[in-house]
Amino acid sequence: MHQIIRVDEKNLTDYPQVICFINPNNKYFRLKIDWLKNRFSEGLNMKVIKPDQAGKVAGYIEYVPGEFAWRAVNALDYMFIHCLWVYPNNNKKKGLGSALLEEAESDARNAKMKGVAVVSSDGAFMANRDLFLKNGYTVKEEMEKCQLLVKNFKGEQPALGFNNTADARSNLKGWHMVYSSQCPWVARFVEEAKPLIKKHQLDMNIRELTTAREAQQAPSVYAVFNLIRDGKLLADRYISTTRFENILKKELK
Repeated sequence: MHQIIRVDEKNLTDYPQVICFINPNNKYFRLKIDWLKNRFSEGLNMKVIKPDQAGKVAGYIEYVPGEFAWRAVNALDYMFIHCLWVYPNNNKKKGLGSALLEEAESDARNAKMKGVAVVSSDGAFMANRDLFLKNGYTVKEEMEKCQLLVKNFKGEQPALGFNNTADARSNLKGWHMVYSSQCPWVARFVEEAKPLIKKHQLDMNIRELTTAREAQQAPSVYAVFNLIRDGKLLADRYISTTRFENILKKELK
């Protein structure tokens, strides 16, 4: 029988898997811990699952009241899932992902919320839409290769939806890098990119999103990372420095 463990400030460092698989000795590991600790007062929930008590962590879910969602969505009165994964592949199709979903749904019902919402993506950064569809979720809206899925309680008609990311980036002239420390890999990349920015003599405006409200008004749905030139979204996921250099070469030729 699987075992689900709640992760909080007291046992956070006991489960490095929740820190996005980054090395605990890396300085950005601590950066993500600090980000998480600042979210607990906003109602952040994190849980890991083991196939059995003796097994290793095989899955993870992170969710928060929609008021504090770190995506470009309006999900007020819904529980919003930031992340859900089951790993490795031999742990999939065992019901672990569904069991984690039930945790978020149970907490949402106990809090008398309207339902549960989540953003999935064709460019996967977590479980894809199939897991949610088979558990009774429906696609409310699609944008930027992302899907906003929702499971309503008691036939509620959701007012939730994506915020207007096109408007958010339309006034961004020149080069912009907008990110948050929700992903330590992104925070690390921003530092690694600075020598390349200097090499190409770019006037790059770098801005960190520091509140959920700012993330909800981000220039892309995923919100965690945005590379923009003159209102055009060039990247909205973590990229390597090699990928960044290739983007620059294409844009500057």
